[in-house]
Amino acid sequence: MLTPLEIHEKEFSKSFRGYNENEVDEFLDQVVRDFEDLLKENSVLKEQLRSTNDELERYKGLEATLRNALVIAQGTAEELKANAHKEAAMIVERARADADRIVREAEEKAAKVAERIRELERERDLFMVRMKGLVQAYLDLLDRGMKETPFSDGVTEVAAGRSDG
Repeated sequence: MLTPLEIHEKEFSKSFRGYNENEVDEFLDQVVRDFEDLLKENSVLKEQLRSTNDELERYKGLEATLRNALVIAQGTAEELKANAHKEAAMIVERARADADRIVREAEEKAAKVAERIRELERERDLFMVRMKGLVQAYLDLLDRGMKETPFSDGVTEVAAGRSDG
């Protein structure tokens, strides 16, 4: 590739009826300036392209990282969801087992209380029968006592016992 210096220093052979040297020199000077501008612009564009490519590579790396993070996040979310479902199922199962146990214990206690009530009712009935028998025995005793010993005889005996004394 030509350099601006090579263009500027290019010498042309002279011939009879050749080109006007001043015009050729001016044209070459213009070509050199334009060529230098193009080289500078080319250099700037190459640097921009390099920078853009570097940035593109960085973004590609970031994209890959984000994709991996997204895949991991989705996997983690699915795992958490599955674990939450399992834990919820376990909680429900424990709650059912606890409820069954509580109902069973309550039924057992109710059965014991009902049995105790029946026992107390039997004891009450037995007590009432015995009490009725005892009261009846005292009534019978009172009836016999009234029939066998008249009160007036008892008073006479008591009075006689005092006079002896």
